[in-house]
Amino acid sequence: MVHKTLIIAEIGVNHNGNTDLAKKLVYAAAEAGADVAKFQAFKAAAVVTRHAPKAEYQLKTTGADESQEEMLARLELTETSLAMLKETCRDAGIEFLATPFDQDSVDVLCRLGLNAIKIPSGEITNLPYLRQVGALGLELLLSTGMSTLDEVDAAIRTLEQAGTPRGKITLFHCTTEYPAPFADVNLMAMRTMREAFPGVAGVGYSDHTPGIEIPVAAVAMGATVIEKHFTLDKNMEGPDHKASLEPHELAAMVQSIRNVEAAMGDGVKRAAASEMGNIRIARKSLVAARDIRAGEILDAENLTTKRPGSGISPMLWDFMVGKVAPEAVAQDTLIPSSWLDFV
Repeated sequence: MVHKTLIIAEIGVNHNGNTDLAKKLVYAAAEAGADVAKFQAFKAAAVVTRHAPKAEYQLKTTGADESQEEMLARLELTETSLAMLKETCRDAGIEFLATPFDQDSVDVLCRLGLNAIKIPSGEITNLPYLRQVGALGLELLLSTGMSTLDEVDAAIRTLEQAGTPRGKITLFHCTTEYPAPFADVNLMAMRTMREAFPGVAGVGYSDHTPGIEIPVAAVAMGATVIEKHFTLDKNMEGPDHKASLEPHELAAMVQSIRNVEAAMGDGVKRAAASEMGNIRIARKSLVAARDIRAGEILDAENLTTKRPGSGISPMLWDFMVGKVAPEAVAQDTLIPSSWLDFV
C-alpha cells in the first residue's frame, strides 16, 4: 500500500455543548480507528445574524422554537474547552483538528498551535476569511460543498495569493445536505478537481450520505482523506446526530476503507502470492486423449487438455502437434515435458 487514507471523525457539534460528551466522542473515535477527531470552533454571534433562518434539516432535528443563532450558541466551545479537547486527543492517540467558522475563531485555533485548519464549505466565498487563513501558511483542508469549479478556483487562488501554496491545500468534494441524496453525490467530481487543479496536496471526500458505502467508494476512486460525521447515538438531540455514524458504524467504515486500500495494490498485473499455489490446480496441461504408441504422430485425436497444470502448457499445442511421440504414453497421462526437446 503506497498511500493511507486519512480518516476524520467529524464530531462537529455532536457534543451538544457538553465537554464530557466531547471527551467520550474522542475516545470512541480513536477506538473505532479514525486518525483525526474534528471539532467546530465558532461564536454564534459572529457567524449568523439574529434573524438568520435554520436550514431545513436543522428545523427537522431541532425544531423552530429557536433561531439559528440561539441553536449555535448552545453548541459553542470555549477556547479553554478546545485546548482541553486537544489534550484529550493526544491522550487518546488521535489527531485534533477543528474548523473555524469566523475570523476570531481562526485566531483561537492559531493560539492552540494547530498545524492544519479545515475550511468549511460555507466559507469558500468569504474573501476576508480566506485571506486570513491563507496568510497562516498552514496545511489547509478546503471543503467545496455547494461550489462550482470556478468558485473552487477562485478560493485556491485567494489562498495562494495570501501565502499558502496549493501543495498545502487538500480539496474535499462534498454535498452540503444532511443527509445527502445518493443521486446528488457526484463522486466523479473528485476526478474533475484532481485534473483541474494539478499540484494540490490531494482530493478527499466529506460525506453526508447515510451509511458507509459512498466514502468507501470514494477511497477506491482515489480520495486521500475521508471525513464523516460521528456521534454516540443518532437519537440524541442536535442538528447533526441523525446524519452521523455511531461507533460500530464508524469502525466498520474504517475497516472497509483499510480493506480497499490493501486491495488497490500497485497496478502491476502479475500472479499474487496467495494464488501461486493454485496455478497447477486450476490450469491445464497437454494430456494423452488415448493410449499413444511410440513413433505415433501427435494430433487432435490423441491429445487433449486437462488439469493439473504441472505439465506442458496448452499454449504450446501448435508446437507439439505434428511431433513424433518418442515413447508410449497411457491414456489420461500428462505428456512428458521432456518431449519438448524432441523434433
